[in-house]
Amino acid sequence: MRILLIGKDGQVGHELLTLLGPRYAVTALGRKELDLERPGEIGRQIAQARPQWIINAAAYTAVDRAEEEPAKALAVNGTAPGILAREARRNGAGIIHFSTDYVFSGDKKSGPYVEEDAPAPLGVYGQSKLAGERAVAESGAGHLIFRTSWVYGLRGKNFLLTMQRLARERDEIRVVEDQIGQPTWSHAIAEAVARVIAGFKDGDFPPLEKVSGVYHLTCAGETSWYGFCQAILDASTSSPRPRCVPIPTREYPTPAARPQYSVLSNAKFERTFDFTLPSWREALARCLKMQQERGRDTPD
Repeated sequence: MRILLIGKDGQVGHELLTLLGPRYAVTALGRKELDLERPGEIGRQIAQARPQWIINAAAYTAVDRAEEEPAKALAVNGTAPGILAREARRNGAGIIHFSTDYVFSGDKKSGPYVEEDAPAPLGVYGQSKLAGERAVAESGAGHLIFRTSWVYGLRGKNFLLTMQRLARERDEIRVVEDQIGQPTWSHAIAEAVARVIAGFKDGDFPPLEKVSGVYHLTCAGETSWYGFCQAILDASTSSPRPRCVPIPTREYPTPAARPQYSVLSNAKFERTFDFTLPSWREALARCLKMQQERGRDTPD
């Protein structure tokens, strides 16, 4: 099976390459090989790779900077996915695209968000990701759009590595406690995608055109950023341990508003593909064990 993986150097892209590279014929591209702000390159790369699957793990993820660079965020997160999807359709390929909990406002009061809930992004980043979702869905290509949230891992910039660094540098860490979501390990996302692709290859799932759509794909359970910080520090072997102090969002102002409640229901994904991601605590434990085995606590 031929797979074109875009965004190979990102948190999820790196894990996907690690898992899919040994199994399939993977053409993996980073920004140096394919700049999604230059849409004219996309068709050429797809024509050369002749993929059966296109996986778009590339994104503009600077949530706050997007408020100052809306055109750049829209080009990468909104326009480019649509071009990828239309090229996928032209070449008879399926496309997997990643989106975010930031497409929602975070004001739902009746439980986790489901795929049918109306999006209402609070800022440019969420708006650009929603534009990408719609462009992929309207392309006519067989597609799987996976919304995930609070992604972390052992490389890049993310909450886990930031908390570990701050724990070495400070006696006290102040962390927001009134934003609730689902920490999701990048490796767990990659494992799920690898399993989905293998299921289509082996005929375990209905044809892609029958299950195309948006799916929520996060680790199970929920917590606050403060709770996530506490769990990270609880697993730390460093001494002395810094204090983790809960604060409200108003004491940590940012250029872009964040959804206060962005828990996503994975029920549709579980029904369709017959498996579930681990709980966020289990995934964190596995991630930290992997980190320990690698003998480092910093990204590649």
